[in-house]
Amino acid sequence: MPAGGFSAPATTGIEFEARITPIVIISCTMAATGGLMFGYDVGVSGGVTSMPDFLKKFFPVVYRRTSEPGIDSNYCKYDNQGLQLFTSSLYLAGLTATFFASYTTRRLGRKLTMLIAGNFFIVGVAFNAAAKNLAMLIIGRILLGCGVGFANQVWLALCSTPFLSS
Repeated sequence: MPAGGFSAPATTGIEFEARITPIVIISCTMAATGGLMFGYDVGVSGGVTSMPDFLKKFFPVVYRRTSEPGIDSNYCKYDNQGLQLFTSSLYLAGLTATFFASYTTRRLGRKLTMLIAGNFFIVGVAFNAAAKNLAMLIIGRILLGCGVGFANQVWLALCSTPFLSS
C-alpha cells in the first residue's frame, strides 16, 4: 500500500502469538509509573505556583504583582527568575538524570533502577513538603527530576526490549 512515496512490504503470513502473563502486566505497570510521576509533579507544581499562600511565602515579589490591579498579563505577573528556576529545575534534572540512568539500567537492571527512581522521588517529595526556603524547594525539585529521569529511562528500556513471551 503506497503512502507518501513509500510502499509497505507485504506481510509474510507469519504471526507472533503472545500471551499476557503476570510479568508482562507488572512490567507495563512499572513502565507507566515514569509518566505517572512526571504528570503528577507537573500538575501539582502548576497548581501550587498559582496559590497565594505559596507565592506569599516563597515568591513575595510575584505575590505583590498578582495583587496589583493594573497588571492584566500573566506573563508580567509571573516573570521571576526564582519561580522560573523552581519550575525548570525538574526538567533539567530529569534530562541529566536520564543519561546516568541509562548506565545504571544497563549495569544494575530495570528493577533496581526503578527502585532508585522511586527513592529519588520520595526524598524529593519530602524536601518539597518540608521546604522552609527557596533553596529547599529547588533541591526537592532536582530530586524529583532525578526520579522522573530514572523512571523514564526504565520506561524506554522496557519499550525497546522485547519482554513478551509466548
